[in-house]
Amino acid sequence: MRKIISFMHISLDGFVAGPNGEMDWIKVDEEIFDYVGKRISEGDTALYGRVTYQMMENYWPTEADSPTATKHDIEHSKWYAKVYKVVLSKTMKGMDLTNTKIISDNLSDSINEIKHQAGGDILLFGSPTATHSLIEQNLIDGYWLFVNPIILGQGIPLFVDIKEKIKLNLLATRQFTCGVTELNYTVDRQ
Repeated sequence: MRKIISFMHISLDGFVAGPNGEMDWIKVDEEIFDYVGKRISEGDTALYGRVTYQMMENYWPTEADSPTATKHDIEHSKWYAKVYKVVLSKTMKGMDLTNTKIISDNLSDSINEIKHQAGGDILLFGSPTATHSLIEQNLIDGYWLFVNPIILGQGIPLFVDIKEKIKLNLLATRQFTCGVTELNYTVDRQ
């Protein structure tokens, strides 16, 4: 069965964005881009909430053609073009999008159906609201967190209203030169 892995940049105090959705505090550099690029190139399915999907859709399809496109921009743009996209949205239902499935209801059944299809891990990018819904339904199988060296004090938290403990097993850690630390966990289902 395929696994859903939540890929998220977070602050040291557990926020994924500032109070107004700001992400200008996230540190990324070529070292992180190369590392992440290798990992996501193995994935064939990306999962987004509506807001993140629309942000990605407005940027990645044409970014490889930009005269200022970096190596990362070109590689990620090509990956984005071929990856199957799943979007959680109540407002986008009924839309017919190429290589994209919209899930607007029956979240648990719809996600479990995708998890039982052939393929690699399903990578959940950003999308805090979608992440909260998936956590609530116990559908996330792992967390790939990039802890940024900053304390925001307020903002959009990664974890909210957790009803039961979620036990995790640490798979790997990595320290990047820019000060970001990767924490890679799998959910302990026992």
